[in-house]
Amino acid sequence: MWLELQIFGFRALWSPYYLLFVIALGLLYYLITITFRERFTDKARPTSKQLIYFYTGLVILYLIKGSPIDLLSHIMFTSHMVQMSLYYLVFPILIIKGIPEWIWRSVFSVPGLKQVLHLLTKPLIALLLFNGLFSMYHMPVIFDFAKANVIAHAVITTVILAAAFLVWWPIFTPIKEMDKLSPLMKIGYIFANGVLITPACGLIIFSGHSLYATYSETSGWIQAMSLCVPQSVLNGLPLTGPEMFSPIPVLEDQQLGGILMKIMQEIVYGFVLARIFFGWFNKSVDKVDPMPSTNTTTEA
Repeated sequence: MWLELQIFGFRALWSPYYLLFVIALGLLYYLITITFRERFTDKARPTSKQLIYFYTGLVILYLIKGSPIDLLSHIMFTSHMVQMSLYYLVFPILIIKGIPEWIWRSVFSVPGLKQVLHLLTKPLIALLLFNGLFSMYHMPVIFDFAKANVIAHAVITTVILAAAFLVWWPIFTPIKEMDKLSPLMKIGYIFANGVLITPACGLIIFSGHSLYATYSETSGWIQAMSLCVPQSVLNGLPLTGPEMFSPIPVLEDQQLGGILMKIMQEIVYGFVLARIFFGWFNKSVDKVDPMPSTNTTTEA
């Protein structure tokens, strides 16, 4: 498959402009939090962990949006779902944990935006918003429309990404006064997330026919490919459909994509659950009073 993909060219495979965008984000973060930090705050520079979290997040961002994974996501539904899993379930966590608290406080203090963010980060609202938007995006009519229009695709995926940040905020917020959920409630929150995303995955997995024209019809597929391949390149290629590059039939690809999305969601949620539970358990152990020592004395 890799050799066949070379016909789309270096720009489509590696998105050099997107790479420059990601590098710019990394440089901006370094300038604000380290080089010119004292102009904004008297707080300490980011910790080593925060730096690792943030720059790992940027690497993942480029891999899923600028590397051949993005091109493949327009060819195989399986790749699309892997991309969505990393983009919405992993990337936001790394960025939330990588950005220093004082920056987040500044964001949540912007007049007008402050009230909106405090409303949308309420657990129930964030829960319903993200899972509702994710499920709606994968309705065939909306999905095919987004894949056929570059502006609609950019807007829809960005809005869902914002919702992904909101849904992870109650779990990973670095602002102490906003960390209102108890460990038990956080565990319930993660379970609720897993339940609400299941119908969308189930619809995709158990459908007996291909749901998306983007992957089953030549015209819809070529239109979707124009989102990441220059039109001048597409016009010069004898393309007949995604089956030219996919090793499995369209329906099986769709079903596998739904399965992988559910598996990756379970892995991420399982890791978060374990982190919450063992953190809670360790704190509980530390609070337990030690057994009183019994000193027996014998009288002579």
